[in-house]
Amino acid sequence: MEKQQLPNATLILVFGILSIVTCCCYGIIGLPLGIIALVLANKATKLYTESPENYTGFQNVKTGKILAIIGIILNGIYLIYAIWLFSTVGMEGIQSMQEEFMKGLNQGMAE
Repeated sequence: MEKQQLPNATLILVFGILSIVTCCCYGIIGLPLGIIALVLANKATKLYTESPENYTGFQNVKTGKILAIIGIILNGIYLIYAIWLFSTVGMEGIQSMQEEFMKGLNQGMAE
């Protein structure tokens, strides 16, 4: 019998990578991607452990699962930070911080 690719192995890897890359989007994009990748990775791992001789691509699943876990942690931390920032400083305070940052950036580039 010919070995076949584990279902969603590449998708798990891509979602794991995207969950890390999008961690600076307040956790809104990366957190669901990481959770989906983790759920799919658990299903693929279960399928692989039942009959490992029938499937290839388990390395992508393992790597994607690790990246998804890292992405979930990073997105969770950033989401908690964003909630804390909005609750303590408010939207006006965040906008003023961004304006001060941009002024400093523009002054640095002018020198």
